[in-house]
Amino acid sequence: MLADRAIADELMDDPALDARTYAAVLHDLARVNTLTLARRPTLAFLRRAVGGRSRFRLLDVGFGDGDMLRAIAHWARRRGIEAELVGVDLNPRSVAAARAATPGELAIDYRTGDYADLAGAGWDCVISSLVAHHMSRQELLAFLRFMDREAAAGWLVNDLHRHGFAFAGWPLLAGLMRWHPIVRHDGHLSIARSYRPGEWSPLLAEAGVEGARVYRQFPFRLCVEKLR
Repeated sequence: MLADRAIADELMDDPALDARTYAAVLHDLARVNTLTLARRPTLAFLRRAVGGRSRFRLLDVGFGDGDMLRAIAHWARRRGIEAELVGVDLNPRSVAAARAATPGELAIDYRTGDYADLAGAGWDCVISSLVAHHMSRQELLAFLRFMDREAAAGWLVNDLHRHGFAFAGWPLLAGLMRWHPIVRHDGHLSIARSYRPGEWSPLLAEAGVEGARVYRQFPFRLCVEKLR
């Protein structure tokens, strides 16, 4: 059943979804991220990419609820690192949801728009989480090229692993946690839409990206990373 990637659209991507429902879905997805340790690979990447720098500039593409950027802001603050954090999301409703969930003392710049319009802005790091599987093949290739061109210190794709155990177990977990029905549906579909390790090498080669590392992260995360 999972031999090939699913290509069906997810319910949360429906432009007709009202803002209140969309925000509820994003906030539940942030809870999913917490339970599934989804922020751990990104923070580990930053330790490798930022190193001994005293400051860095980061772009998060498809920030959703903003939970990843909040985690990065706290991570940088604990280490005394100055972090300029910018998130960009195509869905304008994401900005309102993220701002509502973000304490005022965290200086995170949430924007609506296309990441491609932010080329040449001097990014040290470009990251995404749970975004790659939403893209078409051509969109993903363009995104890989953008990151490889724009990220001076490194970039990271933090996404799901299309795995049978995760696919079978998701409905049980989502039902037990009583997450929003759209999260239950889309989470299951997201696993089916995501990639397997061997599928990344052809994508990277077609994008002209060299030196990237593809690795699994417990539980059922599949990451692609390139450090400078």
